[in-house]
Amino acid sequence: MNTQNILSFLTDLAQNNNREWMQENKKIYLQAKKDFEDLTTEIIDEISAFDPQIEGLTAKECVFRLNRDIRFSKNKSPYKLNFGASITRGGRKSHWAGYYLQIQPNGESFMAGGSYMPVGENLAKIRQEIDYNADELRKLLAADDFKKYFKELEGDSVKTAPKGYKKDNPNIDLLRRKSFIMWYKVTDKQVLGKNYKNQIVQVFQAMKPVNDFLNMAME
Repeated sequence: MNTQNILSFLTDLAQNNNREWMQENKKIYLQAKKDFEDLTTEIIDEISAFDPQIEGLTAKECVFRLNRDIRFSKNKSPYKLNFGASITRGGRKSHWAGYYLQIQPNGESFMAGGSYMPVGENLAKIRQEIDYNADELRKLLAADDFKKYFKELEGDSVKTAPKGYKKDNPNIDLLRRKSFIMWYKVTDKQVLGKNYKNQIVQVFQAMKPVNDFLNMAME
């Protein structure tokens, strides 16, 4: 696993985002892809030690394709400028709260987790759990391990109160949320550092209690 290969390939891709260049540099792409998949496999193994729900996942189930869906986009560039993996129970297409890893040059790499835009019944279940047990969630968000990496939950919220809840609900700040995201950015220097893999695992471990809260709600 070589993160330098990953960053170098993505840096060059940003300057040459076309199929002709990709064909000419397919060998370099495949090596960078393999390096990212190898890193993902190592992270899955590490996470499995503290989150058994992840055990048995493969990198292939977690890593997103580099190709962009350009059918309905004004941006016709064929490729994403990052490698990403959703290390989540059931793989990248799962609705469960989990762990997300992205590598992108120029300081755009990050680790994230939680639940992004849960829909319908899942969002309703999370809001209900918050309504019943907001104190528990607030305790998790105030924990030292959480605060070491995250300031608060991130993501969009509705402007007023969601249907079924009053504006003066004492937990309306949490109930208004449409996403429940934890986000930790890292520099290119950190991505290239010897401690990068350990840092990923530590960040993911810090977000696990909040993931557990969200997943318990959606069970």
